[in-house]
Amino acid sequence: MLAVSLGWWITWTFALFIWVALAFWPARVAGRKGYSFFGFFIFSLLFFPAALVVAYVVQDRRVHAQ
Repeated sequence: MLAVSLGWWITWTFALFIWVALAFWPARVAGRKGYSFFGFFIFSLLFFPAALVVAYVVQDRRVHAQ
């Protein structure tokens, strides 16, 4: 019984690690375009596919600021 419980714990910990690591992808793309890294990170944690699409579709703020 303990082995099954430990296996589930390891699986969920690994899944959580992957989930958080993937959330950095849209946040980093948006951050490079001049948007809030932290805001997109939270958005990505909740809605990863939408955050990824939005991060690539939004215009670069740094180009228009010059």
